[in-house]
Amino acid sequence: MPTRLFHISDVHFGVEDRAALDSVVAAIAAERPDAIVCTGDLTQRAKHSEYAAAREWFASLGVPVVLEPGNHDMPYYNPWERFTDPFRRFEALRAAVSGGFESPDVVLVPLRTTVRAQTRFPWSDGVVKPAALRQTVDAIAALKEAGDPRTIIVIAHHPLLGDEGKPGNPTIGGDAAFAQIAAAGADAVISGHVHVPFDQLRTSGGHAMRMIGTGTLSTRLRHEAPASWRVIDCAPGGVIETALRLTGTGVLPVT
Repeated sequence: MPTRLFHISDVHFGVEDRAALDSVVAAIAAERPDAIVCTGDLTQRAKHSEYAAAREWFASLGVPVVLEPGNHDMPYYNPWERFTDPFRRFEALRAAVSGGFESPDVVLVPLRTTVRAQTRFPWSDGVVKPAALRQTVDAIAALKEAGDPRTIIVIAHHPLLGDEGKPGNPTIGGDAAFAQIAAAGADAVISGHVHVPFDQLRTSGGHAMRMIGTGTLSTRLRHEAPASWRVIDCAPGGVIETALRLTGTGVLPVT
């Protein structure tokens, strides 16, 4: 049996969609996926109360949890903490609910795309800093050098490339990051942030890689895309199959 991941994102506790969360919980109980992967924006304003709600929900799932922070997960009302220790609340949550994940089929490599401040406004879109990219590329290279046959999926909050056919890229450094990660041998990068699901084979810098995104489990819907999450089945050698699930409507074809 391939490793099954439930990919969720943008839960935004504080403005979460309780019916959508209940739908995920029911699917977890019925299917027992190997892990839940959440690609950021666990909270709406990074309040202590929102993190407490997130901790309660993730701790109740009974399966391994893998988390990556989003731009909403840094303090909004506490500028001092945002600039001095922006991920303290997130790391406390991760330590409480994430017990680690190992699979013979797939390895998940994080890429941090959230930063405490930017030279543009608003600060919501992604930035890939050279140190973060190097850490991710080095991790992929080490797997390849060791002859690891597992599928490699990079997890990030922000999509690394902008919409196809549109100029510009909202993620600063995203084009270079995509090209280097693909060249290093990653099979896919999964993300959230835009609240709209997608599954595309993209190319940058002469290198192709799959980009997979899921929707939101919050009430903050965009572009008429309903609340959703994605099932990702993985086998060694870059084998990835996905299906999008809309809350209350079952399985949809890959989009």
